[in-house]
Amino acid sequence: MSGLTIAELQLSHFRSHKALRLTADERPIALYGPNGAGKTNILEAISLLSPGRGLRRASTEDMARRPETLGWKVSASLNSLHQLHEIETWSESGQSRSVRIDGKAASQIALGRVARVLWLIPSMDRLWIEGAEGRRRFLDRMTLSFEPGHAEATLTYEKAMRERNRLLKDQVRDPAWYAALEAQMARAGTAVHRNRKDALAALTASQAKAETSFPTAALHLTHADDVEMPDEELALIAALAESRPRDLLAGRTLVGPHRADLLATYAAKDVAARDCSTGEQKALLVSLILANARALTESFGAPPILLLDEVAAHLDADRRAALYNEICGLGAQAWMTGTGAELFADLGERAKYLEVTETAGVSAIAEINCS
Repeated sequence: MSGLTIAELQLSHFRSHKALRLTADERPIALYGPNGAGKTNILEAISLLSPGRGLRRASTEDMARRPETLGWKVSASLNSLHQLHEIETWSESGQSRSVRIDGKAASQIALGRVARVLWLIPSMDRLWIEGAEGRRRFLDRMTLSFEPGHAEATLTYEKAMRERNRLLKDQVRDPAWYAALEAQMARAGTAVHRNRKDALAALTASQAKAETSFPTAALHLTHADDVEMPDEELALIAALAESRPRDLLAGRTLVGPHRADLLATYAAKDVAARDCSTGEQKALLVSLILANARALTESFGAPPILLLDEVAAHLDADRRAALYNEICGLGAQAWMTGTGAELFADLGERAKYLEVTETAGVSAIAEINCS
């Protein structure tokens, strides 16, 4: 098996799954069953094969099965670029999660070097009409899929900014207190900004080259108050120093990549994404996830694993069929959830079907022959 696929997945005391083991192949996987059965929990577990807090951004404690709260473990056999990797990630009693790759302790960033995972979940449907924070998070997830080191740059920047903000709140005015922090922020911040711009360029190129049933999204990176984000480290150091009087009044840092926003336009109609219909907004999100997947296929060498939770929502029958065709054409292992098998009828024998049920708080899974 080549490309990027999960061959086997095991969960132990993860959310509603006391013990689960399933096997998969290159085909998309259709997980269906009633709401609350534990379908999204499986997708969340898979999302932990990549850096970060997973698709729900939950704490490690919240992921533990209750009432035991013994801790949890996710294990996977992952085929990545013709190599088989054994990945384990776990948490004991709410502690920070640990990672092991091929039997050796590893960082979360190392996960991004062997696996690329993208997801689309219902909470993202309001992305274009809610606050900039969610769009930054969406952009950073896409950026992280191209550059695993983006997470480290972001964390470094945010840590230094928090320390600078404490100085601002305490009304510290001595420039010497700020210089080292601002140099650190500028070094990490320009890397964050550069990574984001590179990711947007890759997405734009991917959309331009593709023939797809989904609308093209014209993307634009902007910043609050129309403050221009410097591209060079020295320029950002100067901008932070210049902004200190304004920042002291506000009690927080007002310039930098943490003030970025991602704007999108439905290109064919020249309509801002926030003004589009619910169905159009969903189609734009699907378009970006597919563009991200196509671009990764070129840069990483294999299509990413896709996690599509309740993906059929707000997609009409034609677009749903088009999505399945594009997934299969891309060759991506997509894990998709829905309440009924009929939502995946257009996939036919191209997919593996798993029915998820729940009894007395315990989830169970069964493979169904839908041929």
